[in-house]
Amino acid sequence: MSLLSLINPPGWSVCSALCILIVLLPEAQTDDLNTTTQRNGGGSQCGEYTNQVMRDGMCRLVATLPQLDEQKCPDMFRCTDEVSYWLHENEERKQQIVALKETISELQEELRNHRHRIRVLELQSEGKNHLNNSLEERFHELEHHYTEATTLLHLQGTLILDLQNQLHNVTLLVDKVKRSPGCSVNMVRPSPLMSAQEALHPEIQHVRNCPIDCASIHYNGVRRSGLYTVVPSMAGMPVEVYCDMDTDGGGWTVIQRRADGSLSFDRNWRDYRDGFGDLHSEFWLGNNHIHDLSTQGDYSLRIDLEDWSNNHKHALYQSFSVEDEEHQYRLHVSGFSGTVQDSFSWYHDKQGFSTPDSGNICAEISHGGWWYNQCFYANLNGVYYRGGHYTPKGQGPLGPDGIVWYSWRDSDYYSLRKVSMMIRPRSFRTRVSP
Repeated sequence: MSLLSLINPPGWSVCSALCILIVLLPEAQTDDLNTTTQRNGGGSQCGEYTNQVMRDGMCRLVATLPQLDEQKCPDMFRCTDEVSYWLHENEERKQQIVALKETISELQEELRNHRHRIRVLELQSEGKNHLNNSLEERFHELEHHYTEATTLLHLQGTLILDLQNQLHNVTLLVDKVKRSPGCSVNMVRPSPLMSAQEALHPEIQHVRNCPIDCASIHYNGVRRSGLYTVVPSMAGMPVEVYCDMDTDGGGWTVIQRRADGSLSFDRNWRDYRDGFGDLHSEFWLGNNHIHDLSTQGDYSLRIDLEDWSNNHKHALYQSFSVEDEEHQYRLHVSGFSGTVQDSFSWYHDKQGFSTPDSGNICAEISHGGWWYNQCFYANLNGVYYRGGHYTPKGQGPLGPDGIVWYSWRDSDYYSLRKVSMMIRPRSFRTRVSP
């Protein structure tokens, strides 16, 4: 093998000039050839060559040619075609590199454009998210305002309804007062110098312009049973009542009556508080009115009972009163006498009033309002069963729910035919009409 070096080629002056002419390439054309590369020639006698960029900007070309016979080196010009071929290849590669650079530059520009568009989209997305958050906050505010407006509207409707009810009640009271000729409401409160017994004594109360109960009407000479208007001293408002002027000397204010089953007593707290029914037939006078009547003096209670065999019994209690709503209309009853054994005072005294909607299980079972005590021995506001006897079938296993006075019929499952409750002052005495 013989080595031809273009850096120091003694004896090859022409070849040197030619080779230098061939391999001196501009530096810009060999930017990417800064490392030594090796190519294989295309001919069988042209061996290999390498090129390298020097520090001074020149190109160094080293060719290795296979030696010929007799230790002679080949003619370098025989390989010029191959050198031209590789120069052409280098030129094509250079053009490819330039094209790649342009492509890379275009791709970089496109990448920058894409990044810019992405940033714009991000800013738009942030703006939309901010707008969505603002809209969501506004929506929640509107929901809150709507809830407040709905609550206020409901409250306003409730107030309007209450005002309408009060106006209706006032109208009814005015009508009742108009139907009571000769009676003007002129309430005289007890003097602080008077004793409590004197202030509550019926002999003092009945002298007022308006009767405070049916006993007052009886004292004024009325002896006929019927509807009358009274003004309880503790309330100061007129209330229409049914007065029994026949039973045991009269003067009774009837507070409850069951007669024919025409009225359901399965009512809520409000109904029992205000009263319901027809005073000529079946009714409950109302716990508020019963409280006002029974606490304006010392009152007695009479309960009349009738079964389905036309047998009559009665129970009389010397002391009877009912507390106000704040104390659940707690019952105070004592001093029993009568023609039937007591099933009321001994078991129901000191009990609060309950209705099916007040959460008392006894009231729910019995389908009525009463002074229940786990649950009852007497229940005059139960379900009206015609014929008296009834079976628990279809009523569930919880217990009876009829009109019961256990000590008389000795059975929970017997419902009485007629019952009534009425009160009058304990000091009442029958008087001769003037």
